[in-house]
Amino acid sequence: MAAMSGLTRGQIEAVLPSLLAARAPLPRIFEATPPPSRRLPRRTDVVTYRVRIDLKGTRPPLWRRLELTSDLFLDQVHEIIQIAFGWADSHLHQFGSGPAHYGPETEHYLCPFQVEDGEMGVPEEDVRLDEVLVDAGDRLFYDYDFGDGWEHVIKLEAVLPRRDSGPRAICVAGRRDGPAEDCGGIYAYELISAATDPGNPDHADAVAEFDRFYGESAAPESMRTTPFDINEINETLAGHLPLDKHDSASTNTAQERKFPQPLDELVHAVRTTAGKRELRQLIGDARLDQPALVDAETAARMVHPYAWLLNRVGDDGIMLTRAGYLPPVHVEAAMTELSLGEEWIGKGNRENQTLPVLHLRKSATSMGLLRKRRGMLTLTSRARGLRDDPVALWWHLAERMPPRSPDPCESQAGLILLAALAAQAAEDPDLTTARLLSAIGWVNGDGTELTELTAGHASWDTRIVLRRLGALTDAGHLRPAAKPTAEGVTFARAALRTWPQG
Repeated sequence: MAAMSGLTRGQIEAVLPSLLAARAPLPRIFEATPPPSRRLPRRTDVVTYRVRIDLKGTRPPLWRRLELTSDLFLDQVHEIIQIAFGWADSHLHQFGSGPAHYGPETEHYLCPFQVEDGEMGVPEEDVRLDEVLVDAGDRLFYDYDFGDGWEHVIKLEAVLPRRDSGPRAICVAGRRDGPAEDCGGIYAYELISAATDPGNPDHADAVAEFDRFYGESAAPESMRTTPFDINEINETLAGHLPLDKHDSASTNTAQERKFPQPLDELVHAVRTTAGKRELRQLIGDARLDQPALVDAETAARMVHPYAWLLNRVGDDGIMLTRAGYLPPVHVEAAMTELSLGEEWIGKGNRENQTLPVLHLRKSATSMGLLRKRRGMLTLTSRARGLRDDPVALWWHLAERMPPRSPDPCESQAGLILLAALAAQAAEDPDLTTARLLSAIGWVNGDGTELTELTAGHASWDTRIVLRRLGALTDAGHLRPAAKPTAEGVTFARAALRTWPQG
């Protein structure tokens, strides 16, 4: 200010550009410097790591002892820890290698949500266990639920020979039940443990403290701990990881079970351990390793609506209305000859107001059987060879289910619905679809969680085709049932084995 006090306004304006051009950049005080990498080269051989995982702050200690193959990736180790402690994988997590859970020298290995948010660290699926644990005594940190603050310490106790036929992850010992999800942290866990155990010397005081901590309307039993059952843990682990030995340079995707590619991609898209576990179980129950067989009579009955439409279009095609719809005469014929009147009200003569006919025509188009050209609806060359071969037409439709969509949520919803039907799951598939879509990360436009209704809308195109084929039972107009017929189970399995084609 003193230097400029004697300058005129014009002189100040003249010197200002040179001052700005010479200015030094401000220090980026809020940008941390990445710590040096603590990862070491991967082992050339695969061994078994015996590790003990302790939940910090518990008294007496809550821990699990596991034997893990050294070539597991950290995203797989995360899933194993979730199973061993009974967590539900409903919160963020991260691994850390360094002198403490947090600090300038600690290198963090991030879950997918953190990677998407641009946090500093290495994606956990890129880090192998033997890069961060090498010799007995080495430690690795694992943090889960940053709100409740569950801090685990993974200590390598021994390096053992690897048996090729042995499991890749097994729990060999442990102590104490696991905490309830969202119970409030270590203090709350110890309080609940004492309040739900009449034999605990602090039981009476813990019950009183629980009332003060959570309110008298809450009950300790509602937050009961997860029982430590080593047999159940190992049974779940056995169905979660493959037993065979993989190349040490293989990626995490290669270590997934060998499903058809779209299902592999779907499993990889699921972000939660519980979701991955559920989807793998669903696909396993679908028995995709067994062939899907259909006889000519069954195929003809199922594809009849599509065969009728192809023959109706015929070699000459159909001239569409100026608005691009089927003329009334063809809509009326479809309603009558396909017995669609029972599922739709109205005159049934205008396609844009007769959804069963509109959906039939649109689905046939999306699956490569019909096309619009210069105002005409015509057969594709593929359809010309299929309309008189019901088995070939059945397989053509199966290979294109779920119908292609520019919306990946709709494609994923269709795949999940097909998997639920092929597995003959007892639960309403819309509930399963909503849960798994949420595990992938989908939400409603307003940010709320998906419901069975919104999941049903997402799989609508797939459901419509299945109903038209008679693959789903009919429960009325408001909400079609998602219970498959016997033929529908076979069709869903065929679709999952072959999609996508064309």
